[in-house]
Amino acid sequence: MTVIVNDHGFAPQNTRRIATDLRSDFDPEEITSELLQRSCIRITLDSFADGRGFTLAARLRQCGYHGHLRLAGYVLADQYAMARRSGFDDVEIPQDLAARQPEPQWLARADWRAHDYQSRLRRSAGPSQQNIESRN
Repeated sequence: MTVIVNDHGFAPQNTRRIATDLRSDFDPEEITSELLQRSCIRITLDSFADGRGFTLAARLRQCGYHGHLRLAGYVLADQYAMARRSGFDDVEIPQDLAARQPEPQWLARADWRAHDYQSRLRRSAGPSQQNIESRN
């Protein structure tokens, strides 16, 4: 059994049919127009240390994919913001991982747009730096 995580926390078990499963080692050079037409793609990671799935998601979005992207596997709550910024719509994790990293840990990262270093830099830059940036 798995748990779906989205910006609102643990979602009810989603019945969305996965059109295509890709492993994180899928070669981005093999992205085809047919693949870009799929309604939903799930990219599976074997380890939380494998960043290739994030790169693959970003590449799919750059190639024009507008469907639903799901990251599946051993993904840590700390990686949720990166998953969303890479182009994933939600995350699917195993039940045992959800028990070790309960919903509040995921919700703490749900405001993924506010938790990137560029936002923090803009906030800490102060008014004079922000005025310079707005003129550029």
